[in-house]
Amino acid sequence: MPGRIVNPVTGLSPQTPHFAALPPLALYIHIPWCLKKCPYCDFNSHERHGEIPEARYVDALLADLELALPSIWGRRVHTVFFGGGTPSLFAPESIDRILAGVRARVPLAPDAEITLEANPGTFERVRFAGFKAAGINRLSLGVQSFEPRFLKVLGRVHDADEARAAAGAAIEIFGNVNLDLMYALPGQTPDDAKSDLAQALRFSPPHLSFYHLTIEPNTLFHRYPPTLPDDETAADIEDAIAATLGAAGYVHYETSANAKPGHECRHNVNYWRFGDYLGIGAGAHSKLSFGERVVRQVRHKQPQHYIEEVERGSPLAEDRPVARNEIGFEFMLNALRLTEGFAVALFAERTGFPLTIVQKALDEAEQRGLIARDHRRIRPTPLGQRFLNDLQAIFLPADAIASADVAPRPVKLVRARP
Repeated sequence: MPGRIVNPVTGLSPQTPHFAALPPLALYIHIPWCLKKCPYCDFNSHERHGEIPEARYVDALLADLELALPSIWGRRVHTVFFGGGTPSLFAPESIDRILAGVRARVPLAPDAEITLEANPGTFERVRFAGFKAAGINRLSLGVQSFEPRFLKVLGRVHDADEARAAAGAAIEIFGNVNLDLMYALPGQTPDDAKSDLAQALRFSPPHLSFYHLTIEPNTLFHRYPPTLPDDETAADIEDAIAATLGAAGYVHYETSANAKPGHECRHNVNYWRFGDYLGIGAGAHSKLSFGERVVRQVRHKQPQHYIEEVERGSPLAEDRPVARNEIGFEFMLNALRLTEGFAVALFAERTGFPLTIVQKALDEAEQRGLIARDHRRIRPTPLGQRFLNDLQAIFLPADAIASADVAPRPVKLVRARP
């Protein structure tokens, strides 16, 4: 095209990404039903009313994967994550059928990490054993708290005894277990949080996640907000958790994740390192790289509508390329959550663009003391970790900054899932 500026080496426009090799690929499988919708939850989850169309939904998942094959053809899947909702509502036989269908359609790495989220309210030992037999090798258990009064205010369907029984069985059956806990709960003190953590540590889980309770739009708590600890108390709780976990041998490797060395969640680390992931199921998100573009996809959100659209051969509600002016922010939104930050070379490997496209923002972040960098690595400083929201906002596209609230504020360790 006359007048078109191209790179003399690649023959591509500067607006076009170029990948020497595609990023690692993960598979996310969304199961959207719950026993009860928690008042703080803004995920695409739906309270069960009557029978779940389990068999038909499994059919839809496998058909969805089949339809997606041209976009990932020949690529190896390194991790699989069943999220929700409450995936443990599904029978082990259904999980087995899904995984058999995955193995029949894509090259699944022999050592793939395969995680399933479970709720203690759905715990049965034989059920957990069935998930293990189906191929699940990592369980993420949504305990949230071991204290009855906090479980009640969070609207959880399980009690403290069920939480302890499920955690004990999970460790015994799977070994590779994450326990999800929340903090800054209504009326919670640092001593309360340390008591909760002490109960979790009795199980010696290899991985622990801590999420700051936040009031999200379109939740019951947003309509009827509880009184939460003030920022100073929340910070004291966070510091107490960090000190206790550090003394117990856990590495705080990501904003809300702590692990014994070697037990980091490989699936989530792929997100934070801006790897690729295919999401199937109602409302699932995907980020996929091709030779000269990166795309974002979203499946239809409502379960019944999703099933019907898959049966028509059209599961996607949204499919769009990520623009050059967006990709730097998207990368930093993920990579700066990692305590160790990222290798400088990773930016070009995962975005297809040179690091110079975010040079101005990097300079500002360094001047404000939010990052430390050299020729090999860029990482958030302790100040940058504390004010992660503000660090990430520096990389927002110019048109987004104009409408953004950029007043300094501490990061809240909120749960993130693509």
